[in-house]
Amino acid sequence: MNKAEIFKAYDDHILSTYTRIPAIFVKGKGMTLIDITGKKYLDFFPGWGVNNVGHCHPKVMSAVRDQIGKLIHIPNNLYHPQQAKLAKEIIQNSFPGKVFFCNSGAEACEAAIKFARAYGKGERFEIITMENSFHGRTLGALTATGQPKYQEGFAPLVPGFKTVPFNDLTALKAAIMDKTVAIMFELIQGEGGINVAQQDFVQEVRKICTEKNILLILDEVQTGMGRTGEMFGFKHYKVTPDLMLLAKALGGGLPIGTLVVKKEIADTFKPGMHASTFGGSPLVCKAALGAFKAIKSEKMLPNTKKMGAYLLEQLGELQKKFHCIKEVRGLGLMIGVELTGEGKGIVEACFERGLIINCTHGNVLRIMPALNVTRKQINRALHILEESIKSNNL
Repeated sequence: MNKAEIFKAYDDHILSTYTRIPAIFVKGKGMTLIDITGKKYLDFFPGWGVNNVGHCHPKVMSAVRDQIGKLIHIPNNLYHPQQAKLAKEIIQNSFPGKVFFCNSGAEACEAAIKFARAYGKGERFEIITMENSFHGRTLGALTATGQPKYQEGFAPLVPGFKTVPFNDLTALKAAIMDKTVAIMFELIQGEGGINVAQQDFVQEVRKICTEKNILLILDEVQTGMGRTGEMFGFKHYKVTPDLMLLAKALGGGLPIGTLVVKKEIADTFKPGMHASTFGGSPLVCKAALGAFKAIKSEKMLPNTKKMGAYLLEQLGELQKKFHCIKEVRGLGLMIGVELTGEGKGIVEACFERGLIINCTHGNVLRIMPALNVTRKQINRALHILEESIKSNNL
């Protein structure tokens, strides 16, 4: 198909649920995407953080090639070694517990909601979440999301949720009632504008949850798999969650989601209480093992810390040049540049110059390169970003 035929097929046959950029991509390798005309782009927002190890990483591709000729799918009432290996890998890198496999972050969130209600035994069911959070598009996850703009048109929403301001301990404490069974939040709010959880807030919430037998659910769909410089973001805060949600980068580019549950409460779910047809298939589990292998063998965690610090520093220098940059914030390689005005024009100008970034919350440029990004690639991206800001006359 040529460009015109592809665009027409999208218009004729695909639901218009996305605002798409008019470019057609046919190949990706590492930090580079190539469109149908052969133009190369430096990808500093790889698939909403899915491609933490870059596009088509050799270790992920090797794992997929090895598995696809052996076994792609079997149902979850049968055993297979790749799921066992991946569950063990996740637990060894997080905390003692057990894993439920599904296909996405939203599904992991739905599993957590059901688990919390089962844990509450019909007496406690209320879950407290944060303003500006984002937990997914399915109805339960959507209700948990603390952004009304995503909820418009889908009422009535699921009962049993409260939303409080992020990092506001006083408001959180006031919201806790007898029916509260869980508190759920992201350590860095991605769709909410790259808002980072404060150390004392996270540690105090952990303390409250322990004292009141409330589940602490951490949504690490974006912060997991090395994005912050640790394999999982909670390690920065010296706390352990009761439940953790993973997805996006876990599969190295293939769709996967997981709910990780602390071992002491894992038997809350009994056989038949929850399921996922495609969850934890041999193929995607093997790909996820390849992603873990890539991160570890290529020392991507220390690189994330080093390059994240460098990128934050250089963006700080850029802030000194442009009054339109209000704040630079983030952790590791999950960085937001808050502007005084709309960011759409800058994103478009960057794209024209061959750099892919994102704008969230209207005015926050979201920059999340692969964990193996180099200083040279960062410098190139910074040059394009500077030229794009200049061209927008902000």
